[in-house]
Amino acid sequence: MGGAMLKGWVANGMKPENITVLDPSISDPVKNTLSKNKIWHAETPKGVLQPDVLLLAIKPQMMDKVLPGLTKLVGKNTVVVSVAAGTTLSTICDGLGDVAAIRIMPNTPSLVLRGMSVGCQNAKTSDEQRNNVNALMAAVGKIEWVDDEKLIDAVTAVSGSGPAYVFHLAECMAQAGVDVGLPQDLAMTLAVQTVSGAGELLRQSDDTPAVLRKNVTSPNGTTAAALEVLMGEGGMSELLSEAIMAAKKRSEELS
Repeated sequence: MGGAMLKGWVANGMKPENITVLDPSISDPVKNTLSKNKIWHAETPKGVLQPDVLLLAIKPQMMDKVLPGLTKLVGKNTVVVSVAAGTTLSTICDGLGDVAAIRIMPNTPSLVLRGMSVGCQNAKTSDEQRNNVNALMAAVGKIEWVDDEKLIDAVTAVSGSGPAYVFHLAECMAQAGVDVGLPQDLAMTLAVQTVSGAGELLRQSDDTPAVLRKNVTSPNGTTAAALEVLMGEGGMSELLSEAIMAAKKRSEELS
């Protein structure tokens, strides 16, 4: 997730000299991004200046181990931002002390500046700090804020994990196309272009998803026949509801 946001920020014009990446075992894709854009990378906190924004793009299972080693990076003006699923504001403060903290749930379309993020802040966070973080996330997509931190688990299930649901939809559409006789490459092209095109139409349209669905559905036509299956008993609505509940429960467990 950190790598996706980093690429999005660089693509949107953020100055490389304003970024420091701290990672003891950096991945090859992120390493390439750093090298290409001349972004400074450190393996340990030693020598790293106290930033205005300290972004924690760490696996939630690693938080307890990693946070104590970052205390020297937190200055009086630093706001600590976590994008790890299930990592609460209290967990951040348990590891770093009484700090200004924000919990953000972004998603991977931030890589192409189409991300969706939702944030929640603690009482120590100032308006200026929140505005700085808001600007960072708005640079790679859209951001909303909630006052109730418990809602972040539901956000994680819908938009945080949501891109995977859409990618799986494209997978299923392509395979179904093969099953009805299409060449594999053509079936994948049709699925990817249809999913991405429909998403962009939905983003740009003032109509609701329900209205757009009805607009493309002729009575007794081919789309109507397909929707009878998708919207029937045990169909997409029930499956997605069950899937999102499972993701929400897991986010709560990680907390």
